[in-house]
Order: sequence, then structure tokens, then C-alpha cells
Amino acid sequence: MELRKGVQQLAAQYSQEVIEIRRHLHQYPELSFQEYHTSKYIQGKLEEYGIPFRAGYVKTGIVGRIEGRNKDKRVIALRADMDALPIVEEKHLPFRSQNEGVMHACGHDAHSAALLGAAKILSTLKEYWEGTILLIFQPGEEVFPGGAKLMMEEGAFDEVKPELIIGQHVLPNMPVGHVGFKEGMYMASGDEVYLTVKGKGGHGALPHTLNDTVLIASHIIVNLQQIVSRMVPANIPTVLSFGKVIANGATNVIPEKVEIAGTLRTMDEKYRVIIKEKIRKIAQMTAESMDAECEVDIKDGYPVVFNDVEVTRRAKQAAAEYLGDGQVEEMDIRMTAEDFGYYSLKYPTTFYRFGVQQDGGVVGQLHTPGFILNEAALETAFGTLAWLAIRSLE
Repeated sequence: MELRKGVQQLAAQYSQEVIEIRRHLHQYPELSFQEYHTSKYIQGKLEEYGIPFRAGYVKTGIVGRIEGRNKDKRVIALRADMDALPIVEEKHLPFRSQNEGVMHACGHDAHSAALLGAAKILSTLKEYWEGTILLIFQPGEEVFPGGAKLMMEEGAFDEVKPELIIGQHVLPNMPVGHVGFKEGMYMASGDEVYLTVKGKGGHGALPHTLNDTVLIASHIIVNLQQIVSRMVPANIPTVLSFGKVIANGATNVIPEKVEIAGTLRTMDEKYRVIIKEKIRKIAQMTAESMDAECEVDIKDGYPVVFNDVEVTRRAKQAAAEYLGDGQVEEMDIRMTAEDFGYYSLKYPTTFYRFGVQQDGGVVGQLHTPGFILNEAALETAFGTLAWLAIRSLE
């Protein structure tokens, strides 16, 4: 038996089943760390496939285990996230969300369905490969501190540690049948920045009698832009953006307090620490220079997603074997964040994309009410994932 062809045949055979799994998950989405129905449904499928698992990590997380011949030879892990977003679905699908105000707008339903499909293939073919494959069904990717970090803290890998971890994610602008890889730094860290400017408010017509907290907040925002433009090397992609400013005064009232909230994204863990200290120092000193104060609260978010060069290169080669050279693309960096970065801090990892573009190029973007994926992509997703797992064990 040629193993690659066997995987492809099983992917075609199981394709409709995986589509139905995805539709069920799409119909019953659950928010981060509340994936109770989702978890029970996935556990039921693993039992149906005869795959042992442990459940209850961070309440809903699951780690399944498939053992091939010579199970101790090598251990790898495959990861899928399970949570949905607080979005009202726009599309009128026959399997649209039954939980009003909650939607799988980031493709996590497809990720979980694809991992179940890959698991069924790998279990069916377990006499043909050597080693052990862990299946990570992870809660809470969308909300800090992230399910990846919490699952590891709760001992998801205490019993068996993987040598590498593979994850995949939908990409709306990529054609169905294509996958994309990026060696090295791929996705940015993501921290939340909260600033509170405090001073003496008062009548807007008498600025000499007060601290103009609105003006001070404006100076702080402008001064902080120097961090990216003047203090961070140009070869380190970095973004510092502020999207929320609350100055609850009036046309003639300067408030005593102005609240500012934003996000810090960077591709370098060393400079991530340096930048956060610069934010703190510049914000506080700017306020002090204008006789006010600024409280700084930076909430640490997800670390950089770094794709191990050798692991990613091998995965890319394996994907080309499975799909053909023309179906494998080189990805660019993304300033979006992913809690998969916690895995890449501790283990060699690769995090890649698979295309879900609708026919005719119609695209609903991630995290929007109009996101809808092309279900034909699922066969590529779970078949490729199964093949990457087998090749990574060799």
C-alpha cells in the first residue's frame, strides 16, 4: 500500500462526514472557555473512532492519543481550537448559528472538524506508521490568557511530551486546495495597553486654572509613536495603535480623567519587553511634564508565533508531496496574534494556513458577520494534516 494514496483515498471517503461535523459545530458555537457542548460532541466522536483521550483541561480541553507501531519511537501533536466569537451571523445558512450572538467567524469549527477527520485517517492507518500522535482540542484561543497557555499549565503534556506541534488555520483569500507556510517569525505578539491620564479638570474657558487632561492624553499618544518610528530597528515589524480614547467632558468641560486603550504588536520577544518599558516611561514622563499623572497598565497577551525552520521546511515539502508543488504557497508575516505562540515558546512548531476562498473569489473576512468558508476546503485540510503528521513522525 502506498501510504500517501491511502491517505488521499480516505480523505475523499470521509469528506462528507467531516463536512457534517463542521456544520454541527457551526450550528452550536460557544464562546471562549464555555465550549461544553462542543467538547462533549468531540469526545463522542473520539469514542466512536476508538481513540482514547483525556478531557477536562481548562474544563473543556481534550487531549487524544493515537498510537502506531513502536509507539515510543517519536511523539508529535496536532492542535485545533474550539471557541467561537460574540458576533451575530449574517449569512442565512441552513446550519447557521442557533446560539444568537455567537458565531464561528474565525473557522475554529473547521479546525476542530479537520482534526477529527485527520484523527480518523490516522487511526485507520495506524498499522502503517510508527510513533504516537497527540490530538489537542483547545478552548479559549480568542480570549486572554489563551487556552494554549492554560492547558499546558494544567498538565496536558505531563504524561507524554510532544517533540513538535503542528497547527493550521483557515485563510479566506487563499484558493481551495492551497496551503501556505512561513519559516521563522510568522505572527506577532499581542499585548493590550491601558493608560489613564489624571489631573485637575475644570472649565474649558479657564485652562490656566487646570490640567488639560485631553491635551496631555493627545501628547502621550503622539509621543508614543516615536517608539516604533525611532526606537525599534526597522527590521522588526512593530505596531502600536490606540483605538479607544474616553474623555468624558463637554464642550466647555475638561475632565479630570482620560482613558486610552490600544494594542502593541511586535515580532521580537526581546524588543517586546523593551517597548513595554518605553511605553510606561514616555507616558508617565509626558504627563509629569504637564503637571499630571498617567497610570499605565499593560496586559501581557500572546507571544510571537515562531515557526521552527526545519520543522516548517519538512512540513512544506510533505504538503507539496500530498497536494503538488503548485498548491503550496509562501506566506508573508501577519501582525495578528495567536495563542499558538505559547506552544512555539516551548516546542518546535509549525503553524500554516489552508485556503477556504469561495467560488468566484467571494470572500467574507475573518471576525466578520459575513465570514463563510468553502466546505470543499475541508478535504484538503484534514487530508493534508494527516499526511504531515505521518511524515513528521519519520
